[in-house]
Amino acid sequence: MTTITFLGAGSVVFTRDLLADLLAFGDIPDLTIRLHDIDADRLATAEGIARSTADHQGAAPVITSHLDRRQALEGADFVINSIQVGGYPATEVDFEVPARFGLRQTIGDTVGIGGIFRALRTFPVLAAIAQDMLEICPDAWLLNYTNPMAMNVAYLHAVAPQLKVVGLCHSVYWTVRGLCDIVGVSFDEVSYLSAGVNHQAWILRWEHEGVDLYPRLDERIAADPELRRRVRVDMYRRLGYFPTESSEHSAEYLPWYMHSDSEIERLRIPVGDYLGISRENVAEYEETRRKVQAGEDIGEREHDAQEYAPQIIHSIVTGTPRTIVANVPNAGLIDGLPETFTAEVPAVVDADGIHPQAVGALPLQLSALNAAYVGTGMLTVAAAVRGEPRLLRQAAMIDANTSASLTVEQIWDLCNAMVEAHGDLLPPALRVQISA
Repeated sequence: MTTITFLGAGSVVFTRDLLADLLAFGDIPDLTIRLHDIDADRLATAEGIARSTADHQGAAPVITSHLDRRQALEGADFVINSIQVGGYPATEVDFEVPARFGLRQTIGDTVGIGGIFRALRTFPVLAAIAQDMLEICPDAWLLNYTNPMAMNVAYLHAVAPQLKVVGLCHSVYWTVRGLCDIVGVSFDEVSYLSAGVNHQAWILRWEHEGVDLYPRLDERIAADPELRRRVRVDMYRRLGYFPTESSEHSAEYLPWYMHSDSEIERLRIPVGDYLGISRENVAEYEETRRKVQAGEDIGEREHDAQEYAPQIIHSIVTGTPRTIVANVPNAGLIDGLPETFTAEVPAVVDADGIHPQAVGALPLQLSALNAAYVGTGMLTVAAAVRGEPRLLRQAAMIDANTSASLTVEQIWDLCNAMVEAHGDLLPPALRVQISA
C-alpha cells in the first residue's frame, strides 16, 4: 500500500491537479489518499474534488479526510505540503503595510519583506509538521510546495536535519517551455541544465540536437521590441543567462527596477500583482465549492505539465528512474553557495530515493546576484532558529529591492510595523519592537 498525505488540501485546485497527475500513472498499487486541512469547509470541498478526480480517471483509491494532522500522517509514505499560514488576510498585510512606507512588491512570497514575513509565520507550523512526521512516519518523504521555498527547506534542515525533505517548484519547466515557444522548437526535443536558488536559478545550457539555442533566442529578441519589455529578458541581455522565474517574480528580487517609475513603465511590471491573484484564487475556490456541493463537474486540469511530486512518488514506488529539479540543502552541490542554504539543482529519482546532482560553480555574475537573495534567506532562518529579532531586520536590510527602495531607518520601522500587524502568527521571540 502507498499512503500519501496532503497537508493544506484546502488549496483545492492544486490538490486536484496533483491527484490527476498521480492517478494518471495507473500503476501505483493500493493507493490511499489522506487529506488534511484546518478549515473544515475547505477540507470537505477537497474531499469532493478528490473523489470527482478519481472518478474522472477511472481510479479507486481510498480517500479519507482529517482535521487532525497527526491522524492524517499515520502510515504516510509521502507527505505533500501546500499550506499557506494566515491565508489571504496575511497576504494583504504583506502588501499593504510595506506600501505605506513606499515599498513596491509584485508577488511577495520568496524574498523581500513579503517573503521574510511569509517565512516567519510558516516556520512554526513547519516545525510542528516535522516533529509529527519524525514521531509518526519517520521514513516518509516531505514534498514541499509552500513558499518561500528556499527558506522553508533551509529552516527544516536546521530544525530537523534527519527529515527527508525536498522542495518542488515548476518554474524551470515553464521557463524552458516558454523559451522553446519563442524560438519555435519542441520542448520534448531539447536538453537543458539549470541551477541556482529557487525562483532565481539560471538556464546554464539549452540545446536542440546538440546546438546551442541561445543565439536563436538573441535573434528573436532583437527582432521583437515587445520581448525586450520583459524583466527577465532585460536580465538575460545583461547577464548572459536566462533566469528561471517570471518577470513578475524576478523584478522584486533585484535592486534595479521596482523603485523606478520609468523602469516599471518600460518593463510593464505589475506592482501588487499577487493581491489580485489571491482574490482570484479565493473566487475560484468559492466557485469550485459551489460545484462540488451541487454535484456539478469540476472540470479537468487546464495544462499538460506533470508536477514533480507525482513523478517522485511514481519513481520511488515503481523504480522508474527520471530526472527532476529539486530544492535541497546545498552540501557541495553548487560551489560558493553556503552549505546550509537551499540549492536548486537537477536530481535523479529512483527506487532508492532522490539523488541531487552537483553542478560546480555558477558563472561569477550569477553567483554574485544570488548572494543578496541567499543572505536574506539565511538571516531570516537564523532569526527564527536563534530567536533574535535583530537578525530579522538585518535580513530586510540585505534584501535587494528593500535596500534599494528605503533608508535603513525606514526598513527598521517597516519591520516593526509588520511585527505588530502579524502578531501571534510569528514566533514568540520575534514579536517585539526594537530600535537600532
